[in-house]
Amino acid sequence: MPEAPKNIPEYDCCGGSVKIYDKNRKALQFIEEVTSNADEVQKQVLSEILSRSANVEYLQRYGLDGRTDRETFKKVVPVVTYEDLKPDIDRIANGDSSPILCSKPISEFLTSSGTSDGERKLMPTIEEELQRRSLLYSLLMPVMNQFVPGLDKGKGMYFLFIKSEAKTPGGLVARPVLTSYYKSSHFTDRPHDDPYTNYTSPNETILCPEPYQSMYSQLLCGLYQNTKVIRVGAVFASGFIRAIKFLEKHWHLLCNDIRTGTIDPIVTDPTVREAVMKFLEPNPKLADFVEAECGKDSWRGIIIRLWPNTKYIDVIVTGTMSQYIPTLDYYSNGLPLVCTMYASSECYFGLNLNPLSEPSEVSYTLIPTMCYYEFLPVNRKHGFTGSFSKPVSLEEKENQDLVDLVDVQLGQEYELVVTTYAGLYRYRVGDILRVAGFKNKAPQFNFVCRKNVVLSIDSDKTDEVELQNAVKNAANHLMSFDATLNEYTSYADTSTIPGHYVLYWEISLSGETSIPPSIFEDCCLTVEESLNSVYRQGRVQDKSIGPLEIKIVESGTFDKLMDYALSQGASINQYKAPRCVKYAPIIKLLNLRVVANYFSPKCPKWVPGHKQWCT
Repeated sequence: MPEAPKNIPEYDCCGGSVKIYDKNRKALQFIEEVTSNADEVQKQVLSEILSRSANVEYLQRYGLDGRTDRETFKKVVPVVTYEDLKPDIDRIANGDSSPILCSKPISEFLTSSGTSDGERKLMPTIEEELQRRSLLYSLLMPVMNQFVPGLDKGKGMYFLFIKSEAKTPGGLVARPVLTSYYKSSHFTDRPHDDPYTNYTSPNETILCPEPYQSMYSQLLCGLYQNTKVIRVGAVFASGFIRAIKFLEKHWHLLCNDIRTGTIDPIVTDPTVREAVMKFLEPNPKLADFVEAECGKDSWRGIIIRLWPNTKYIDVIVTGTMSQYIPTLDYYSNGLPLVCTMYASSECYFGLNLNPLSEPSEVSYTLIPTMCYYEFLPVNRKHGFTGSFSKPVSLEEKENQDLVDLVDVQLGQEYELVVTTYAGLYRYRVGDILRVAGFKNKAPQFNFVCRKNVVLSIDSDKTDEVELQNAVKNAANHLMSFDATLNEYTSYADTSTIPGHYVLYWEISLSGETSIPPSIFEDCCLTVEESLNSVYRQGRVQDKSIGPLEIKIVESGTFDKLMDYALSQGASINQYKAPRCVKYAPIIKLLNLRVVANYFSPKCPKWVPGHKQWCT
């Protein structure tokens, strides 16, 4: 298997210029080798995983008997979902340390943004997975430097945050994958002389658990070093826009801190204050500049006005994050939007080898050393709702081979299936990918969507079944008024920051008693209480999602919606009201018929960890 690039000295023996060229060359050579020998590498990866895991209970259960060849593996090991693995994962979470899924000890659980029974999924991981994630991170900037030279001459202003963590009954930490990485030595002890990981935010500001203090201090550091900033970003587009909105609200305080060389008393974390005060000195000239720019009527282009040397914005704008592209373009005057990598809680997968491509054309090259990949062909209905056809049951798929990495077909869509070093075997990730091209023998994929997700503002993912159950619970409030919910649909409104869910309800009244506003507000809150823990955390702790809104539409609105769909070519025999809408003319049609609207009056209940751990 091609050897992963190792860290090499950044300086020559005389302490001269940085040897970025050699580091980049080794990284690009690695990519070239593994993509040129993709199938051979994949065979080795699977053999290595299976030989290491020969004695684990899960594989013994299916009679693999220590064999490591691809044919036997596919014949005896089933394709599974999280629900299939949940009993084994629960055993590990409850303290069973025997080799159930992996021969190496499970070091922690990574909590997915996907949910099961309303709670985050728990993905097992092992200590060495941090090395694989670090490898993928080490490849990003050598690729980027081919398109945007001089990235070693300045700093990155990235808004990075940790999220809450919990402990399972067995004592294992459960937390998001990025929180795990940011708290690891791979991030905190990264070389200070590496220009590619030189950020404006001190580690202490990133690791601050209080969201307001973390955001405030990171913005203060970024503004104070504004001329050194050459790239800006966050993980998701929504997170970066929240930072700009935060700046809109608090720039007066930030300017005062820059002017006086102090940090506002609202930041109480002593480690944050100490880290920021190490370099913060009074700078009235910079404060005047920031004040003048932020005080203008328009914030168009504010990013390049405040950080004039910025070359691009590094955020995820594929999938549901594409809804934020117009806002990013407004704030940046059209700076390039760069999506660098493709990863999940299950595993890190690949990177974008053409990072300056348009967001709609972004494709990711899967790195063959990260895990063993398989692909399940999918077919989507192309009707008005744009939904997926019903998945074929796993039983029907038992005798059908999935497609290997090098055998996918250009233009075909697939669901990603992975076998990882950390104990997932033929696991359906749930991401739908389309083959866009090839890098040598390794395919490049467009991210199409997350299967079955209808609503998403940030890292939340709400599917149709969950939304239906939440709406059903809320509609019970109408029964005492002899009112019924005739039809509904939904919309992820990102015109405000934070964005929020909007439900359009058409109701009918049998009685003469009008429904007071407080009842509809209760309906809003009941929907929120019924949604998954990722949504509720976004509302309560992260403040990344705004209060849910219900818009009451006039009678006959959904008939008008059907008429519009039929005028666009939908079949009257197959039409059903869409449970989520995104198309601007449809949203306009609905909004023109709104007769009242109501918001959730308070945040829903949420606590860290799974609900069964808290009882």
